[in-house]
Amino acid sequence: MSCEGHSHDHEHAEADDTNAALGTSLRPSIDFSSVTCLNESSPGSGRSILKLYENRLTADPSLTSQDDPDEDPELLLTVPFSEAVGIKSLSVLSHADSPSGRDNRAAPRTVKIYVNRPNLDFETVRDLEPTATITLVPPIHQWDANHSGGTIDYPLRPAGRFQNVTEIALYFCDNYAMPNGYGASNDMEDYDEDRVATEITYIGFKGKGTNVKRKAVEAVYETTGMKKDHKVPGSEYFGREGV
Repeated sequence: MSCEGHSHDHEHAEADDTNAALGTSLRPSIDFSSVTCLNESSPGSGRSILKLYENRLTADPSLTSQDDPDEDPELLLTVPFSEAVGIKSLSVLSHADSPSGRDNRAAPRTVKIYVNRPNLDFETVRDLEPTATITLVPPIHQWDANHSGGTIDYPLRPAGRFQNVTEIALYFCDNYAMPNGYGASNDMEDYDEDRVATEITYIGFKGKGTNVKRKAVEAVYETTGMKKDHKVPGSEYFGREGV
């Protein structure tokens, strides 16, 4: 598979994580105390994979979906920022299918991205059009027989939808142990095999901060809603492949 549409760090990466096209690490802007992850097998593990750039290739700690063969191996990671940011790229790495990976784990296949949509849950994201959708490269593309590999930066497009971001949600709806097409359709009718848990070992964001501090959203509830004042939820977003 070619590298078109994303960039690799591998051995030729800049140690300080600087890249004029993709921006710099946004980790310092993450509000770690407010990071949440649904369906994580260990509390706080979603937060733990937002590692320092120099630790991006480490296998531990890792984020794993609930290890239950009767449950879907999906994950919903929500990352708030302490300031509004412009996100240029997303990096996702899994050791699950590397030569030294763990058994009964699989790397994520599809990630659906939602910007500035608070209070999301699985029921909501299954029906809500994402800001962007990315099909991640197969694990074999990231690891070789010598156990060496690297991260891949997936550009987030169109860029205009990823400006002034105060919160981003990543919905990993399937993995590479599941049948082709599940991530696109979310149809489990033909999937009768035991589910294999999804495992992620690193997530990183690159871009630029705005120095505009995040403000709490004040919700005003009306006694009687007027039909003309309401829009269909999600109508302002249109999904598009991110790579």
